[in-house]
Amino acid sequence: MAAIKISVAVVIMAVLINMGECTNHTVGAPTGNWDMSTSLQAWASFQAFHPGDTLIFRYVAIVHDVVEVPKSDFDACQVTNPLSSHNDGDTAIPLTTIGKRYFICGVPGHCNLGMKVEIETVAPGTRQHPFVLSPATQPELPPPDTPFSGTNTGNPSVVTGTLGSSTNTASRTTSSSSPNFGPHLGYLVLVALLLITSV
Repeated sequence: MAAIKISVAVVIMAVLINMGECTNHTVGAPTGNWDMSTSLQAWASFQAFHPGDTLIFRYVAIVHDVVEVPKSDFDACQVTNPLSSHNDGDTAIPLTTIGKRYFICGVPGHCNLGMKVEIETVAPGTRQHPFVLSPATQPELPPPDTPFSGTNTGNPSVVTGTLGSSTNTASRTTSSSSPNFGPHLGYLVLVALLLITSV
């Protein structure tokens, strides 16, 4: 009987850990950050954002800021109706609900130079892995035996070069994110202790 209770406790813990895992997304990582030289929207397109995750904006506070704006301000690169504004250089923004959110640098001219990112938070399990393109956006690829000659620019959305006689291959980099159990860790420990002590 004790072995069954322990097995049930282990299964419940595994399920709770899987449900409680959140991710910290450092904006622009690993090759960039919140600045004008990072392709921020390309970075975002390779991420899967879920409720409970956190966006981490790292930037030079005397040069940049982070302003959450409505879509109209995002599209116009203006800060007429800011929803929130941050200038601490290391801004953590929790993603608590499903939907789109819009962030720009409020310093004049920076948004127009690319310091803007649209984040879409989706329910877990409703989005394919971020590297899987929908059939409508799949690029037409050359035959598998065609070599590539070119340069990886460090930006996952930009690789320059030509198809030809070289044997170099292009590779895609991924951005860094780390698990964050956040407020769920206390509940996980409590449930584990209750289940184990009831054996």
